[in-house]
Amino acid sequence: MYQQILAPLFGSLGWSAVAAALPLLVLFALLGLVRMTAWKASLIALAVALAIAMFVYPMPVDQALLSATLGAAFGFFPILWIVINAIWIYQMTVTTGHFDVLQRSFSRISGDRRIQAMIIAFCFGALLEALAGFGTPVAITTVMLLALGISPMTSAVVALVANTAPVAYGALASPLVTLASVTELPLADLGAMTGRQTPLLALFVPMVLVGIIDGVRGVRETLPATLTCGITFAVAQFAASNYVSVPLTDIIAALLAAGATVLLMRVWTPRGAEPPTSEPAGSRAEVLRAYAPYLIIIAVFVVAQLGPIADLLDAVTLKFNWPGLDIRDAGGEALSLTEFKFNWLSGAGSLLLIAGLLTIPVIGISARAALGRYAATYRQLAWAIVTVMTVLAIAYVMNTSGQTATLGTWMAATGGLFAFLSPILGWLGVAVTGSDTSSNSLFGALQVTAAEQAGIDPMLAAAANGSGGVLGKMISPQNLAIAAGAVGMAGREGDLFRRVLPFSLGFLLLMCALIALQATPVLSWMTVM
Repeated sequence: MYQQILAPLFGSLGWSAVAAALPLLVLFALLGLVRMTAWKASLIALAVALAIAMFVYPMPVDQALLSATLGAAFGFFPILWIVINAIWIYQMTVTTGHFDVLQRSFSRISGDRRIQAMIIAFCFGALLEALAGFGTPVAITTVMLLALGISPMTSAVVALVANTAPVAYGALASPLVTLASVTELPLADLGAMTGRQTPLLALFVPMVLVGIIDGVRGVRETLPATLTCGITFAVAQFAASNYVSVPLTDIIAALLAAGATVLLMRVWTPRGAEPPTSEPAGSRAEVLRAYAPYLIIIAVFVVAQLGPIADLLDAVTLKFNWPGLDIRDAGGEALSLTEFKFNWLSGAGSLLLIAGLLTIPVIGISARAALGRYAATYRQLAWAIVTVMTVLAIAYVMNTSGQTATLGTWMAATGGLFAFLSPILGWLGVAVTGSDTSSNSLFGALQVTAAEQAGIDPMLAAAANGSGGVLGKMISPQNLAIAAGAVGMAGREGDLFRRVLPFSLGFLLLMCALIALQATPVLSWMTVM
């Protein structure tokens, strides 16, 4: 058994935080400065995390190595299991030619690929985030953007940056459900508070996406569309989270934003854009089959959430403590992180596999060709698989040894400045784990405790953890690996990291300023429920 120590280095929380930060500093330095491939950088960072855990904290060798194996297992299931099956579905549509039909269908909405990219990356991506979460939106929208003729690097950057505002309510609000569980705050109130923070991001993200594709000129020429999309999503996200349903928030916002943008395109065309093509995308049956895989995905996920069916799927879920792993927090309580949940039937990846199997007869691909595409998907994502499993091993070593808790406790000791820093804590958690759910699990209770000590509304700080966390997703090594692998750029994760880092930091600064002002009379009216 290992019990965490928060200040193992000289009894100093500050020096211990410096040591705890080393694995992350090494990882991001190797990616961003040395330009090392992600799988090599992550393996080196894992060695550093293990060394810090064993020689600074000190964590028994067996407990440290077992933590790494648990993280690697979690990296494959459920995270990679989602991505692999999502990319497989896409690969099948490419093989049958239905993806070309889908692309032509998008061109009938608008001849402007900037608008097409915004609808795919932001609206459709938000819908996928609402239903599946984890890496699904990035995996699918990246390859869809590539099919529009956008370069691989730009496609990956756009998909990563777009996957921000919807993340707090992803996978039917799983991050908020987790946050409510660890903080013992009402889910409805947490969802409502988050809905007074993340919509601010939605106002700007569509404009930023167009800017990435076509610069300032593109932003200026498409402003009516980006404002329509962003404002509609923001208003819908606020209204749904506060007055309708927290789990359905992103589904409502994504559909309304896409619908509003499509309606605008019927009466307005961006300057310099080609008019919508009049060429048929294909016969009605072909178009329906092109959209069928994504309609099947939505249908499978919606049906899987229905009470009796959800219970039936969960009935075969296996939960067990990772063999040999026994970790206690600084207070002596057993860590829930040591439990492995193998929801092999109800997990998002398994539901995507079911959707893929249902797609096979619909799009008319042979079973042999479908199996061949499945094997090809594993080959395509080989290095991404190594990277994601290694990054999650790093996260679990840091979490179980106490390195993450040390960093969080050190930041929580900043007193009145904590309102400004609280989103950074969530950002850091997602940057490490790639999941807003995991970040809320790690830091949610800490945010509440620190807020109470600093005289800040605990509800505000707890929501800030998730709202800040959404901005760490685009720089998470596992998501960088997923995006790079999806467009055949494995090994260039460092280049991708440098491209998205300014957007992550810029949006994070905006969120920090918003939370800090919401903690003062200037914007405290936004937090009154």
